[in-house]
Amino acid sequence: MELYKQQKIKIYNSLSNQKEDFVSLNEGYIGMYVCGPTVYSNVHLGNVRTFMSFDLVYRYFKHLGYKIRYVRNITDAGHLENDADVGEDRIAKKARLEEIEPMEVVQRYTVDFHNVLRKFNLLPPNIEPTATGHIIEQIEIIKSIIDNGLAYEVNGSVYFDVLKYNEKEHYGILSGRNIEDAIHNTRVLDGQSEKRNPQDFALWKKAQPEHIMRWPSPWSDGFPGWHLECTAMSTKYLGEQFDIHGGGMDLKFPHHECEIAQAQAHNNVTPVKYWMHGNMLILNGKKMAKSTGNYILPEEIITGNNSILSKPFPATVARFFMLQAHYRSILDFSNDALVASEKGYYRLMNAVNLLDNIQESKSSSIDISNWIQSCYDAMNDDFNSPILIANLFEGVKTINLLVEKKETLSSDDLKTFKATFNTFIFDVLGLENVTSTDSSEKLSNVVELLIDMRNEARINKDWALSDQIRDQLADAGVQLKDGKDGTTFSI
Repeated sequence: MELYKQQKIKIYNSLSNQKEDFVSLNEGYIGMYVCGPTVYSNVHLGNVRTFMSFDLVYRYFKHLGYKIRYVRNITDAGHLENDADVGEDRIAKKARLEEIEPMEVVQRYTVDFHNVLRKFNLLPPNIEPTATGHIIEQIEIIKSIIDNGLAYEVNGSVYFDVLKYNEKEHYGILSGRNIEDAIHNTRVLDGQSEKRNPQDFALWKKAQPEHIMRWPSPWSDGFPGWHLECTAMSTKYLGEQFDIHGGGMDLKFPHHECEIAQAQAHNNVTPVKYWMHGNMLILNGKKMAKSTGNYILPEEIITGNNSILSKPFPATVARFFMLQAHYRSILDFSNDALVASEKGYYRLMNAVNLLDNIQESKSSSIDISNWIQSCYDAMNDDFNSPILIANLFEGVKTINLLVEKKETLSSDDLKTFKATFNTFIFDVLGLENVTSTDSSEKLSNVVELLIDMRNEARINKDWALSDQIRDQLADAGVQLKDGKDGTTFSI
């Protein structure tokens, strides 16, 4: 029996604001779309966290044996400043400021995006379409929405008629907003006068003479609206209806709300069964923002070239830190938090290394089946990585007992335990074992020096110092064990 048939997964669906049993539209197959980056600047840490959350989802589904098609787009046109329908294209603006071609901007930051995600060990999606590669599909969807009476053309631009759509459907079904409140709170902005209603959003914009990125259409030389791109690419590769659509919490409105409306107006079906949203990453208790200087780039964590962290950290330690929080919770990034995570990470890797040397026994003194199921239960509960990690540290305790020969596992049980422990650490959580020989030797040398100091204190009957060294090492995650052959340690 396939592994996924043995596990009952619950997913928090933003559409219903509750956990729901996950049942894929087609048994054994999953279609998942995640909104990718607009490639006009270096990918920031909050983006990395969002994509890492869905990397975890992707990895777990793969582990369970689902055939999953994961689509994550690249927005390389049409995303205007402030997520609005007026203003300058973000990529074109960057090109103008740096005096290069827009596609040079796209190439530079797409490469940066891929490099950063590779360092954090994110698996690539199955398909990574670009907005500019799907202009024809977007034009065809606009034609369909116009034919269905839910969009209109004015002065070469095409807008989605939100009020007319809302007569039969609920514009606001995902975000919980209602159109009456939106009308009441709308500001009148310059450039919106050609819309019938301020809530209407652009499907196609006529390009002004200075606008570099433009394509021919039945209405004008122009460019597609940002929201339309994801509808075109998700439905092309996953069908009119698919299982999961993910993204950051900040995209829920208006981006994802508009996606639902567009797809409904085009295909007359609800496009997505489960909407998933990751929460934000803050820095030292405050929102990350370049304008205030309260931000750090992913690359700066690895190099240590920043004013926030006390030292460089491996990318996999930062990954471990982020996975210690549930994807729907706000996560506060700080030096102290990362230092604490690093200690936990190396405890886990030390246990992995110890596991290779454990000898099997004729019989098992412990039952590992409940522990194994607890790991699955954590992931089955809306991909609860912090609970999974807590269970893995319970596994570390078991490993220490096996090393000390206080417990035993038979050959089959030991093989199953090793496979489960390593699978959840490396295949599901996506961690990497970066414990280098140099760092291990340095750590060993320091601990051995402290053991020598403790032995000397014991010879001198300085029990207070002896206990202090032992206890402080224990607080740092280093366990000393006194035996007939001397003192050994484990992390």
